[in-house]
Amino acid sequence: MPAQPIAYTRGQALPALLRERIVVIDGAMGTMIQRHRLGEADFRGPRFAAHPKDLKGNNDLLPLTRPDVIRQIHEQYLRAGADIIETNTFGATSIAQEDYGLADIARELNVAAARIAREAADAVATPDHPRFVAGALGPTPRTASISPDVNDAGARNVSFDQLRAAYLEQAEGLLDGGVDLFLVETIFDTLNAKAAIFALDELMERTGERLPVIISGTVTDASGRILSGQTVSAFWHSVRHARPIAVGLNCALGAALMRPYIDELAKVAGDTFISCYPNAGLPNPMSDTGFDETPEVTGGMLAEFAARGFVNIVGGCCGTTPEHIAEIARRTRTYRPRSLRDPLFSALLAA
Repeated sequence: MPAQPIAYTRGQALPALLRERIVVIDGAMGTMIQRHRLGEADFRGPRFAAHPKDLKGNNDLLPLTRPDVIRQIHEQYLRAGADIIETNTFGATSIAQEDYGLADIARELNVAAARIAREAADAVATPDHPRFVAGALGPTPRTASISPDVNDAGARNVSFDQLRAAYLEQAEGLLDGGVDLFLVETIFDTLNAKAAIFALDELMERTGERLPVIISGTVTDASGRILSGQTVSAFWHSVRHARPIAVGLNCALGAALMRPYIDELAKVAGDTFISCYPNAGLPNPMSDTGFDETPEVTGGMLAEFAARGFVNIVGGCCGTTPEHIAEIARRTRTYRPRSLRDPLFSALLAA
C-alpha cells in the first residue's frame, strides 16, 4: 500500500520548485562571521558581560548579541541568489551550548536566529521568487555511536534520549521562529541523526505542523564512509524511513572529492531529491577564506554535477561565500533538475 502524500503546512511551494529547477542553498555562515573579526565583547554584548566563561567563537550566540551581523550575512546570500537560507543554529543545542555554560538559553537562541532569517527572507521574497528558511540542526559535539575513550570502546558521553530531548528543544525554537523546513546536516553519526529525526517527527505529530526535512551526511575521508562507518548507500537506507524531501552530502570534502559519493547517492536514492553543498575544496590557511577553491572552481564543479543529473539543491559549506553562491547559481541555472525515478514517490509529491 503506497504511503499517503505529505501535506506540508509550511514550505508547501518547495516540492514544486524542486521539480521545476535546481534550487540554491546558501554558503558558509562561520566563514562570513570570521570576516567581521569580532572580539570577545561582540559575543558577550551587555547581557553576557559578566558571564564566567569565554564566549568568543560561540557563533550561535550572535543572534542575541550581534543580530545585525547575522542579518547582514543572510542578506548577502539572498542577494547572491540563494533560494534557501539556513538559520545560524548549527551548534544551538543545549548539548553544544554546555561548553559555554549556556545550555539554558538554547531554545531562545533558536527562536532568535529563525526570526532574523525569516525577516531577511521575507524582505526579498516575491510570488515569482519565493525564499525559504531552513532550520539548521547540527550534529552536536558528542556522538552516540563512538566512544570518546580509546581505552573503553563501550563508553559514551551522550545517550539517544539526551540527543532527542536536545533536538526537540531546538526544533521547537526553530518552529516558533518561523522556519519553512528543517535541515539535519553535517551528519557524521547516523544514530545522532536518528535522534534528530525522532525529535522532529515527535514535534510535528504534537503540533500538527508538517514541514519538509532535508537530511545531509558528511563523508569524512576517501573511504566513502561517514565517521560512524556507513557507506553513502547504507546511510540513505538508514534514514529513508523519515521520507525526507531531500537527502544529500555537505562539508568535509570539496566538490571534486565528493563527486563519486554524490553520484552514488543519486543512484540509490531514486525516490527523493538530492542536495549537495561541499566545502570550497580543502583547507588552506593562506587563503582569504581558509580554503582552496575560488568561486569559479566550485561553481564549475557543481555545474558539472547539474549537467550529469546528480542534483536538485546546490550550495556551499565551509569556505564558501556569497561570491561562491552567486557563481554556483549562475552556472547551474540552465540545467534541468535531477528527476525522481520512483513514479510512486513522484506522484505523491505532485499530489
